[in-house]
Amino acid sequence: MKILRILTKTIITLLIASIAWVVVYKYIPIPGTPLMLIRKIQDNAPIHYNWQPIEKISPHLPLAVVSSEDNLFTQHNGFDFKAIEQARHDAQNGKRLRGASTISQQTAKNVFLWNGRSWLRKGLEAYYTMLIELIWGKERIMEVYLNCIEMGNGIYGASAVAQHHFDKKASQLSRNECALIAASLPNPRKMNSSRPSKYMYKRQKAILRLMRLIGEVKYK
Repeated sequence: MKILRILTKTIITLLIASIAWVVVYKYIPIPGTPLMLIRKIQDNAPIHYNWQPIEKISPHLPLAVVSSEDNLFTQHNGFDFKAIEQARHDAQNGKRLRGASTISQQTAKNVFLWNGRSWLRKGLEAYYTMLIELIWGKERIMEVYLNCIEMGNGIYGASAVAQHHFDKKASQLSRNECALIAASLPNPRKMNSSRPSKYMYKRQKAILRLMRLIGEVKYK
């Protein structure tokens, strides 16, 4: 019984701490992420990261990442079950693996967790995804995503990629540049938005077409 009480108290403490962590991050700039630390240890290279409020980021960039990564971002509650089912179906039929993570899931993973494919990490990712959907809301999730997502070697977020790849401020990024950045996101350490390949230009064109169809990102 004593062990059970200790276990129960530990679980409750961890739950309260995780909720408090999410609440605090709703209001303050994210100081850094586990991935930044992991990359720093792995590569021993500088980390380029400069938080910017969403109002100082080009409005083309949220539209580009929604068009590229998560078309239903403003409509789902954190999970795109159709995409998950399609990915499962493709895997069972031996087709190329495709990502099914939403922007919300990617944000939860990048800000609170580590890379990996274990069931524990996936379970925690689902838990934190539900928390940020409930506590942060869509606009804050997008703001954190645009600031913390890896966009190149040692480059995190809109401000850093705008400075190091395009020599400008995040607010000055053009529609075409934002589409190129979005095109690089599946593998930003190999696909460089400042030196795009033919494949990236092809993805850019597809993203630009979707951007025209979607029109704008409406958070409410």
